Amino acid sequence: QVSLVESGGGLVQPGGSLRLSCAASGFTFSKYTMYWYRQAPGDGRELIAQISPTDTIYYSASVQGRFAISRDNDKATVSLQMNNLKTEDTGVYICSAFNNWGRGTQVTVSS
Repeated sequence: QVSLVESGGGLVQPGGSLRLSCAASGFTFSKYTMYWYRQAPGDGRELIAQISPTDTIYYSASVQGRFAISRDNDKATVSLQMNNLKTEDTGVYICSAFNNWGRGTQVTVSS
């Protein structure tokens, strides 16, 4: 059974940083592209970053230059380092792999 469990969210001031992690199990992690989505209040899910099995990376324009995605195949985890956070980064951050989804972790950026 596929499991994706996010952690690391919280409340942070604008300009601050957070590091999110997603622990995966139930599939061969190293063979799959991993995704981070964000769902802001009242909005749909937005793809913000992805990393392929060969470490090919994509970022949305809204996070390019501020966020960094990485993966550890030995630990079956994918991380998202978020720097210079803005109020518009507020939302639930959700990890995904081949149409499976975690429950998400809340990130709130507010002064």
